[in-house]
Amino acid sequence: MKEFLDKDFILETETAKKLYHEYAADLPIIDYHCHISPQEIAEDKQFDNMTQIWLYGDHYKWRALRANGVKEEGITGKTTSDWEKFKNWADTVPYTLRNPLYHWTHLELKKPFGIEKILSPDTATEIWDECNQKLNTPEFSCKNLIRKANVEVIGTTDDPADSLEYHKKIKDSGFETKVVPSWRPDKAMAVDNVVEYNEYINKLSDSANIAILTFEDLLNALQKRHDFFAEMGCKASDHGLEEFFAEDFTPELVSAIFLKIRSGLELFNDEILIFKSAMLYEFAVMDHSKGWVQQFHIGAIRNNNTGMFNKLGADTGFDSIADKLIAKDMSKFLNRLATEGKLTKTILYNLNPAHNEVYATMIGNFQDGEIAGKIQWGSGWWFLDQKDGMEKQMNALSNLGLLSRFVGMLTDSRSFLSYSRHEYFRRILCNLIGNDVEKGLLPYNEKLLKEIVQGICYYNAKNYFNF
Repeated sequence: MKEFLDKDFILETETAKKLYHEYAADLPIIDYHCHISPQEIAEDKQFDNMTQIWLYGDHYKWRALRANGVKEEGITGKTTSDWEKFKNWADTVPYTLRNPLYHWTHLELKKPFGIEKILSPDTATEIWDECNQKLNTPEFSCKNLIRKANVEVIGTTDDPADSLEYHKKIKDSGFETKVVPSWRPDKAMAVDNVVEYNEYINKLSDSANIAILTFEDLLNALQKRHDFFAEMGCKASDHGLEEFFAEDFTPELVSAIFLKIRSGLELFNDEILIFKSAMLYEFAVMDHSKGWVQQFHIGAIRNNNTGMFNKLGADTGFDSIADKLIAKDMSKFLNRLATEGKLTKTILYNLNPAHNEVYATMIGNFQDGEIAGKIQWGSGWWFLDQKDGMEKQMNALSNLGLLSRFVGMLTDSRSFLSYSRHEYFRRILCNLIGNDVEKGLLPYNEKLLKEIVQGICYYNAKNYFNF
């Protein structure tokens, strides 16, 4: 019987073990997309306890806690102590067997805390005490946690109206890990609610110091902020959308729709789709002009539980996989840009596993031979960033594209303890390739295998983003 979480965790063959331990394990991490706070990095925040660093904001764990019968007060409640919340998680962990949370939980205890005990009601107190004792030392500040994980680059997620003041402070501090902003302009196209949208446009106007009265003003303000992001080291944009928007439009029509918005009038559904299509196109053109990577996270249906959304807000664990058909609009959007010579490097992430082969074949339509792997299908995301989801993504990519040009893993996380997801991914990758070698499906060419594994784990992303 194999021991849980030993040094060969997930690695089933000798070749897999060799690939991981000798070529993948010690490579630096390029975490090119995440949601951690640049302010917490800039201030080198010290967390008081494990609940603060581990459970605050982690909607993955919140969903499991709810499913295990923990009342909301014991998860996100303000009157419940951090110890009680941690204890609730320790009580829940044994019931997460076969859920990726079981693996992640224990990987995150092992690194950086060095704890190899299984978290359970019986071990909760000693693990709580040991972790908290370490968290209250300078060695476990945010910057030192990043150093411990060997993170070379972090790409945060930032709104066009953000000041990026903390990115500047990080850079000025001389911190050796490169922390760069990523342009996330979704609010600038979110016209479903005209009142909220106009409030956002006013905020953007102040940030850009441009009065936004017309659609041209809007584009000028966004371009000014786009330029500022580039000055601050930005190399990528990101969009979190349920679907692609690819309606036909004219500048005159979009300008008229924007004037209607600024007048406070609600839009018809076709006007919403047209405006979003125009904005998505304009963002793509801006990214192309600077050679940025554009990322599209597609397929979440968000805030399904209205009562809980009203109580807790967005990103609290009430989102799921959507089932809209996406191929035609995705193709139309990419084709327009490619036809005009304005299609930049692009990473597409799907959330619905039924779309795996759709994405794997779609990226092949728009490779142009100028950049290896210019159009990428991103790693398993959100509900798919677990062993089964990542294996299926890599198998489909192998069958229908070039796995060797894949830019690999990202955390997409809000936690400074999530860098173990890169280890998880690397072990899964090495196991897939190593097993194929030992089955005789691939030759044992050590030089080639090393190049491909190290490329997917590190070098492909480094070169692709020009970090």
